[in-house]
Amino acid sequence: MPYFVYKISPPRVLEHLATLNQYQAARAQVRSLRQAGAAGVEYRLIFARQQGEAERLLATPRDERVIGED
Repeated sequence: MPYFVYKISPPRVLEHLATLNQYQAARAQVRSLRQAGAAGVEYRLIFARQQGEAERLLATPRDERVIGED
């Protein structure tokens, strides 16, 4: 399965930047984009079967992690 690199700008606009087969290459690209990135822009790496699945996973809001008891 490939690795997809996305640029996420407010208000949660996804822009596909690259599709890579090797994790190391994808990770290096995301790290370099994050270092040179603008404020408010997020770069994400996601592992999925297809581009549509990757976009669905990125668009779904995640719940806050709860650590410990209240």
